[in-house]
Amino acid sequence: MTAHDPASWFAQTFRLMADNVGKAVFGKQRTVDLALTCLLTEGHLLLEDFPGTGKTSLAKAIAATVKGRHNRIQFTPDLLPSDVTGVTIYDQKTQAFNFHEGPVFTTILLADEINRASPKTQSALLEVMEEGRVTVDGVGHPVGRPFMVIATQNPIEQAGTYRLPEAQLDRFLMKTSLGYPDHDATVAVLADASTRDRTAAIQPVITSEVVAQMSEIADTVHVDPAILAYVSRLAEESRRHPNVKLGLSVRGCLALIRCAKTWAIGSGRSYVVPDDIKTLAQPVMCHRVLLDAEAQFSGVSVDDVIGQILDAVEPPTQRVA
Repeated sequence: MTAHDPASWFAQTFRLMADNVGKAVFGKQRTVDLALTCLLTEGHLLLEDFPGTGKTSLAKAIAATVKGRHNRIQFTPDLLPSDVTGVTIYDQKTQAFNFHEGPVFTTILLADEINRASPKTQSALLEVMEEGRVTVDGVGHPVGRPFMVIATQNPIEQAGTYRLPEAQLDRFLMKTSLGYPDHDATVAVLADASTRDRTAAIQPVITSEVVAQMSEIADTVHVDPAILAYVSRLAEESRRHPNVKLGLSVRGCLALIRCAKTWAIGSGRSYVVPDDIKTLAQPVMCHRVLLDAEAQFSGVSVDDVIGQILDAVEPPTQRVA
């Protein structure tokens, strides 16, 4: 990192990471950028997608890029909380209880089909996502930094799914989707059909320690009071929108500001502009803004409502560096 221009170094490193992950996830630059923004903001990502869209490849590619570990949990109705966090077992030889770590002790955790598990098991992730540790039998066990949960959920219309509660949804910094690749990306995947696992060839470009350093740099990005007021007005507008049952919370506003800081410096700027907020509003707000039953029945979508909220609130026009 150059001492005089950390923003340029951050932007170059961010693009290097994104290009590296893109070797395994074809044609999804925006989703990769959002996932890395989530990682460097020390948050968690929720992907709502159908099977076979590259969710596991994304998690493995990010872990390989930052020279970290990757674990995957397949959530099922019979999964227990201890299967996620770990368990304390009595050792007869030493006559002591030993803690056996669960798969949550890793760098990137892929929680696959999280909404197929019972609410009790889903809640096992609440503490570690918020505090970076798990408590078993009254003893706290930190999972280390960096730590990121990439959770996938099936569309809630599918059979055998449990809707994630609002408190759990709010723990995710962003929600987005990979979706199916476009024609050119699909052809590229098919041309490389002989490669069973494209993530196996990915080499790390930074270490986990550098990820923590980049997160600290992102925290120093300047946010003008006019931007803060803009985010507050967006939240207020979301709460009084006629189709909204639950608007953007203060935690959601903080998430939007933190993401905007990382997005800004990832673009080589040491300050946030209104376009950063507009770009990130949909992935940060879409799982936090809940529509009322009448709006859902009428076919109103959350994306439509977020668009209306952005149109209704005038962004600040004076640029402050």
